[in-house]
Amino acid sequence: MFENLSDRLQDVMHKIKGYGKITEDNISEMMREIRLSLLEADVNYKVVKEFTNNVKEKALGEEVNKSLSPGEVFVKIVKDELTSLLGGENSPLNTKGSPAILMLVGLQGSGKTTTIGKIANYLRKNEKKKPLLVACDVYRPAAIDQLKQIGKELNIEVYSEGKKDPVEISNNAIKYAKENNYDYVLIDTAGRLQIDENLMEELANIYNNVNPHETILVIDSMMGQDAINVITGFNDKLSLTGVILTKLDGDTRGGVALSVKHLTNLPIKFIGTSEKMDGLSPFYPDRMASRILGMGDILSIVEKVESEIDEKEAEKTARKMMKGKFDLEDFLAQLNQIKKLGPLENILKLLPGAKKMGLNNVNIDPKLMKRTEAIVLSMTKEERRDPSILKASRKKRIADGSGTTVAEVNKLLNQFEEMKKMMKMIGNGNMKLPF
Repeated sequence: MFENLSDRLQDVMHKIKGYGKITEDNISEMMREIRLSLLEADVNYKVVKEFTNNVKEKALGEEVNKSLSPGEVFVKIVKDELTSLLGGENSPLNTKGSPAILMLVGLQGSGKTTTIGKIANYLRKNEKKKPLLVACDVYRPAAIDQLKQIGKELNIEVYSEGKKDPVEISNNAIKYAKENNYDYVLIDTAGRLQIDENLMEELANIYNNVNPHETILVIDSMMGQDAINVITGFNDKLSLTGVILTKLDGDTRGGVALSVKHLTNLPIKFIGTSEKMDGLSPFYPDRMASRILGMGDILSIVEKVESEIDEKEAEKTARKMMKGKFDLEDFLAQLNQIKKLGPLENILKLLPGAKKMGLNNVNIDPKLMKRTEAIVLSMTKEERRDPSILKASRKKRIADGSGTTVAEVNKLLNQFEEMKKMMKMIGNGNMKLPF
């Protein structure tokens, strides 16, 4: 997501920081590079023109000229303008209804049915809400079965009446939700390969009958600038409240994300970050601007850790580590906690300066963690609590049981002992942390 654009803009930012003074000549050169970067990322040309004009005007202003560090001020200007372009601030879902009604619309193949499952999962897990999924795509073969399968996987109820009138299904579902104290009704509607009158008429009928608090369009970010026409087509008929961009984890240039708010005045509510059911994230324009410019996204890391890691367990483990009483039982528990965060390379990319440290292209072999886990699991509880009893015969048994070698078992034990020593030194105040 935004990888090429991010690389190009970070290079420009690095160059401008080296200038002692910003002049019309050097700023024009920088703006040329930024303009090309944005156009290559498939950002709408009108958006690019306005963005570069705004940045140039502010960069040549009095505030920059009088600054002791004009390069730093220029970077701030670019970040602020990028944030504004992406929507300015986060636009959370409307939760005022009882229940709140969300209607999801989109073209066929945009990932709509999967996305509505992700929203339900997000609402239950992060917002502690009770969502009801409603199957109103009565045309696409197996669409209802797909939603039921998603509901079963997530243990979230799906309301379905088969291939009946979608308006009637929606009304009955809302009545059912009220009777059973659901917080959210999430209506999965039918899509088409392209916008047509029949599709729009049916969606308008559902919309006018249920008066949804949120009407959100799911857009495949791989569509590029065609997405703007699709958004406009739906918005003319339904008064959309926002969009969700899917497949931003794929090979997309990201231009549509930088064009949507400016051209349609609709906020991006969520972005799809993976195929998994937890692969949906609220969209924060300021965080995304920071990531594009290589400034990292620490807040997203913190939120991810807070949502997945058991805080009390983490504190307990940290105290044991600092006292040097950390054993392989604790180590195994920590491995299981880390696995909940997903691929570690995705976390590393959110660190400030990830590109400079070479973390953007790090690939952590998931087999390495599995191998480590297998070694520890092949030990008895006694061995995990007191690794000093591990002699040659025990190590051979552990290696055989985990499908590894004695050398790999020894390597893990040595690394574990070194880690214990280092954490104890930090706990005793004999070693300073490198940050």
